Amino acid sequence: MRLILLGLPGAGKGTQAKVLSERLGLLHISTGDMFRQAAAAGTELGNRAQDYMSRGELVPDEVTIGMLLERIAQPDAGQGIMLDGFPRTIPQAEALDVALSERGSPIDAVLYIQVPESDLMTRLTGRWTCPQCGAIYHVQASPPQTAGVCDNDQTQLTQRADDQPDTVKARLETNREWTEQLASYYGNASKLHAIDGTGDPAGITARLTSAIESVSAAG
Repeated sequence: MRLILLGLPGAGKGTQAKVLSERLGLLHISTGDMFRQAAAAGTELGNRAQDYMSRGELVPDEVTIGMLLERIAQPDAGQGIMLDGFPRTIPQAEALDVALSERGSPIDAVLYIQVPESDLMTRLTGRWTCPQCGAIYHVQASPPQTAGVCDNDQTQLTQRADDQPDTVKARLETNREWTEQLASYYGNASKLHAIDGTGDPAGITARLTSAIESVSAAG
């Protein structure tokens, strides 16, 4: 199968992609990892992507699509793929559809993990770090024994700028626009499956698995 995981920051795409890809035998592809691997391997497209990134520029769609097609042509993608973090724009989605259709292997389903913004804010703003030892805490998932203080060395915890509420809110607003555009695009193609992303991770995995099984059975 060829699947895409869609969702706002904090929705748990990376966590679920890892679990599902291992369970289903799919190759998990995140564009960030793909860029780093291609650059480390010294491929032509990897070097081109590295040139853009080193200048702080966006990697053009044709380079990203080319790298993706190279990656999924490798043997470990034979059982299927799960894309995490790509596409991010309608032109990327369109280019991906054309490229995969030409290979006779179009996207089977897009799983849209939906989480209320209030929950996303709690997840994304709850991280605190010890400036002394680097230990990371989360006020809900892994709080320190004493609020605001590191368990290891009793140093006052601090919060990174990108974990602060105003920054997180702006990040969500920026991502919401293109996420909803992609949801509409794949919805019009009858490939979108909305998944409730609230509750415990195991329950979310079960809902995702159920959706994937229904697509597989219908295909």
